[in-house]
Amino acid sequence: MRVKPYSVGKMAIVSVDDRGRLTIPKELGVRGTRVVIIPAGSFFVTIPLPDSPLQTAGGWLKTDKSRKELKETAEKIASKDAIERAKRRNQV
Repeated sequence: MRVKPYSVGKMAIVSVDDRGRLTIPKELGVRGTRVVIIPAGSFFVTIPLPDSPLQTAGGWLKTDKSRKELKETAEKIASKDAIERAKRRNQV
């Protein structure tokens, strides 16, 4: 079941199909972009990722942690932050 999204500026209201999929409208300009989706209570926070995070970071990111450790840490912090923001806004 495909549902046409309703778009307003740079925001879109979309429906999730019976298989749990959603389609992001091409008008938002994120086609072909990888994104991080963070569940935050009753909504999701979507953050676009650069094509090559390591190249984007350049030489300023110095660490002894592995890529997996960095990813896990970032996901935990982002999730905690999104939930805290949602609680402050009484959305959770």
